[in-house]
Amino acid sequence: LGLELYPDENKGASIVSEASSSSIADERVTESQRKQRTTAWAGSPHHEIVFDDTWKLVDELEILLKRLQTKQAKTGKFKSDNFDAYSDAGWSRELGPSAELSEKRVYWEETGPDYGIFVKELGALRSRADGARSRDEAFDGQMAIGRVLYEHQLFKEALISFKRSCELQPMDVRPHFRAGNCLYVLGKYKEAKEEFLLALEAAEAGGNQWGYLLPQIYVNLGIALEGEGMVLSACEYYREAAILCPTHFRALKLLGSALFGVGEYRAAAKALEEAIFMKPDYADAHCDLGSALHALGEDERAIEVFQKAIDLKPGHVDALYNLGGLYMDLGRFQRASEMYTRVLAVWPNHWRAQLNKAVSLLGAGETEEAKKALKEALKMTNRVELHDAIYHLKQLQKKKVKSNGGANGEGAFVIVEPSKFKTVGEKTTLRQDLGSAIQIRAFQRITRLSRCNVDLLKKEMNEIDVPVTYSGGGGPQKSIRKPNLEGILRRLLSFLKPETFQGAVKAINERILSVLDETGSGRVDLGMFYAVLAPICNGPPNKRKRIAFDALLWRPVNEGSSQIRKVDAVQYIKWLRAIYVPSNGISEILEVHGETDSSMVSFSEFLTMFDDPDWGFGIMSTLLKLENGDRNRHGRRVCAVCRYPVIGSRFREVKSHFSLCNQCYSEGKVPPSFKQDEYKFKEYGSEAEAMKDKCMYFTLQSHKSP
Repeated sequence: LGLELYPDENKGASIVSEASSSSIADERVTESQRKQRTTAWAGSPHHEIVFDDTWKLVDELEILLKRLQTKQAKTGKFKSDNFDAYSDAGWSRELGPSAELSEKRVYWEETGPDYGIFVKELGALRSRADGARSRDEAFDGQMAIGRVLYEHQLFKEALISFKRSCELQPMDVRPHFRAGNCLYVLGKYKEAKEEFLLALEAAEAGGNQWGYLLPQIYVNLGIALEGEGMVLSACEYYREAAILCPTHFRALKLLGSALFGVGEYRAAAKALEEAIFMKPDYADAHCDLGSALHALGEDERAIEVFQKAIDLKPGHVDALYNLGGLYMDLGRFQRASEMYTRVLAVWPNHWRAQLNKAVSLLGAGETEEAKKALKEALKMTNRVELHDAIYHLKQLQKKKVKSNGGANGEGAFVIVEPSKFKTVGEKTTLRQDLGSAIQIRAFQRITRLSRCNVDLLKKEMNEIDVPVTYSGGGGPQKSIRKPNLEGILRRLLSFLKPETFQGAVKAINERILSVLDETGSGRVDLGMFYAVLAPICNGPPNKRKRIAFDALLWRPVNEGSSQIRKVDAVQYIKWLRAIYVPSNGISEILEVHGETDSSMVSFSEFLTMFDDPDWGFGIMSTLLKLENGDRNRHGRRVCAVCRYPVIGSRFREVKSHFSLCNQCYSEGKVPPSFKQDEYKFKEYGSEAEAMKDKCMYFTLQSHKSP
């Protein structure tokens, strides 16, 4: 037929795309075709069919597959879809050669009688392979059967053959490697990772024999770890692959994407630029480079790179969607809505694109079109954010508020300096404190640490054995590498889906690890890390503080004592403020290094230091208020500035009687129609509190006017 059935596999590949046997014109295989195939297979060092009887098994299996395909095609049950347009939000999960050949995903109907007959006949072929004269020949037969099934995308059946091959020759790399590939495609990432680790172990034990496969094993191991959400760990393996095979552009691309995923934008851009230098038409690499450049603030260059990705692959959903987001950030709403429209042309049920299209149309002043787009998004998903957005639009139309140029259609407002904001009553939160607490609450939400019970930190400290190391300063430390720390976080946040866990690790890496790993060594003091996490985990406030103290006691310098060194307590408080209240924390860190105070601190003294509103972490009380009230709604009351329903606390100005939400109050925004020398606010956690206050006011009034 003159078809190139067996592409050259000597080029660096991430997951090896082995020889395809699906293009059979006739159920009989001619001698010339057999010769062509034999030459291709035997000529490759990656896979060799050693025994003649194995070829007979392969030929018979091809006939069975062709017969099944013909029968299923007649009944319309055999489906083939081209997923060429997607790179799944920058995470390259596709299983193809490094040349990025577009692959068609094939779906077999596995429930009908035809498939049952095929499985029975396949079982007979497997029994024949097992009944071979020697163990080597049986291994050869099972591997060949598995490989043919893999290329026809019958992954479950291929896995059975590869598993049998593993039993026959446990120290051979190939069956573990190919079983890992099957498990990955079937979505069993943990099991895939375990098979790749077995392949790695066998490759390292076998010396140079399997050297050619090591880069592929490292990359596949990284991809399987990403499937589990373990991106920091995946980076390690991608780096190993790139070191072993410097021309492996797919390893560099995956490394760049993973680094971007954990917030290491500069390093990500460098790796992606290397990948593009080696393969200039790599659309996915251009797409991820655009995202990295945008994160670094190089927006004009990012637009060019996204455009290049779209030129290379016009229906590239991720490039179109991310470019839409970039235009939104730049305030170019019309261009943003065009990008989201193009996303929806390729992927009609992409609800996020539909929602963003509505927001961009609102920014462009096309309120009616925005409302239509929102209703379309509501048909796709029933998320509460959409209901709030529609209600917000209705409020804007009722009030006919002039837009202040904000992307969310905010009304006009003026920003008042903090000194003019006064509070009424002891319970009303200060504006500056609320601003910081809102940021910490947002961090809790992204990382889901507010759902992680603080007792789990104590459990980890009791159960995990961390070797003591000595840093450059000479002090003993229980320090741990970032990928190992990611494993601990996975146990703490075991309830999260992989993609949500990736987002949590990114936020923790950017906000906490970047501060704790001040030298950039890639190692973190684990006791200090636990102590920093404890205040924002789930649990009673006193327990959070106790476990933070216990984490500091757990460090080698304090171990076995009931008190901690004062210098460690001071250092801890300063780290805490630097991480969670950065506006007044970073500069203070430098002061601690010169301290030589040898005094000790008990738990009660530690609490006094911790709760200090000016020098400690007194903001925790405001954070607890947000945690307890962030689902409270105040009837139909809306914020006088942003027009959104008030959720959480409501701040009522006692003279002019307008109300602000948490966010607008913390940012000092007030409606321009209420110009005053100073503003006095009273905070209400719920409408019941407001009603009680109102009743007390009327009672006082009635007493005054007898």
